Amino acid sequence: MYAEERQQAIAGLIGQRGRVSVADLADAYEVTTETVRRDLAALDRLGLIRRVHGGAVSASAITLGETGLTEREHSHAQAKNRIAAAALAYLPPQGGSVVLDAGTTTARIAPLLPAERELTVVTNSIPVATRCAGQQSLQVLGGRVRGITQAVVGDQAVATLTDLRVDVAFVGTNALTVDHGLSTPDLDEAAVKRALVRCANLVVVVADSSKIGREDLVRFAPVDAVDVLVTDTDLDPSARTELEAHGIEVVLA
Repeated sequence: MYAEERQQAIAGLIGQRGRVSVADLADAYEVTTETVRRDLAALDRLGLIRRVHGGAVSASAITLGETGLTEREHSHAQAKNRIAAAALAYLPPQGGSVVLDAGTTTARIAPLLPAERELTVVTNSIPVATRCAGQQSLQVLGGRVRGITQAVVGDQAVATLTDLRVDVAFVGTNALTVDHGLSTPDLDEAAVKRALVRCANLVVVVADSSKIGREDLVRFAPVDAVDVLVTDTDLDPSARTELEAHGIEVVLA
């Protein structure tokens, strides 16, 4: 196989899988890892893939911007509705506590919380707080509100979460890979998400499948911190296998 043919095949494989390692490519095409790295460098220069530590991802897998709340609200809406409904299976029993992260999928959980079950709800999301007001025992974290996500961020929010221990955290993420973990574009929002994950006995990530295999700027948790991932049925089977190998329960809604 000529170098150009191999590079085209590698680009196609990365586009199909989303992410591949240098070692796997070397085995697949029976070449040295140095040859693979040269191939990846050539493809990266052409903008066909993006090199990352240990391998490469598709060009679309690196998130370069942050969309507004209105745009995200309408993106993958049906999948998010199913995910929110399936996530209710992980609510704690009567008298338990949950923390609902800011995000358009977590916000869909709020109006579905059973009114007959007493729960303490903690959130850093203005939309979640609005939907839970008058229905649950509600604690809204204090701090600065980011306009683009309507999430409360800052030292006050982080400090409050540090002192809490809740039964279940329902966490949203902009991106998720095994190598980079859960990530988001903003440092302040990442700090709150990091504290939110650490304060929970059970971490349930709610994210549609478009987030899986993508990487964003700031990691706020490794995949090993996740107990359950609730996503949609478009999740790539190989991604599911990889996540389950890390001890994550994957639920398809």
